[in-house]
Amino acid sequence: MIDIFVISISNPLLIGIYENNKLTKHITKEGKTSDILPLLFDDILKKYKNINGLYFVNAPGSYMAIKVSYIFLKTLSISKNIPLYATNGFNFNDNSPIKALGKKYFINKNGTIKVDFLDNDTKIHDFKLPNNLDKKLFDEKNTLPEYNLPAV
Repeated sequence: MIDIFVISISNPLLIGIYENNKLTKHITKEGKTSDILPLLFDDILKKYKNINGLYFVNAPGSYMAIKVSYIFLKTLSISKNIPLYATNGFNFNDNSPIKALGKKYFINKNGTIKVDFLDNDTKIHDFKLPNNLDKKLFDEKNTLPEYNLPAV
């Protein structure tokens, strides 16, 4: 059973290939999600035929990357009949603030996401693909991108 997990809400884009929930291949690529995601998946789809699930981060982070990832993965999900699952990015950066707009960051406090400036002593952690894919963190019903910034 092969599962693919995409973290595209920041640079670099991360893709993990999981066999029986264990990370077997780690792909890291700098660039625009719209440019690199199709190229990476072209190679992935040639190599892996039995994809059981597509997993991605649908919030918070780069709106364009989230939208592109969702449209690309949803299209792949429908055309290949592969279930799509989503979760939020705080699960994969030690609940560290995530870049929002300007000097503001998304901050997760007790499950509530707010947008604010950081304190000087706040540490920012990079995103990491987990060694084991915990499918309980993902939801198949709520895969739409979540936009956590108010309208301007």
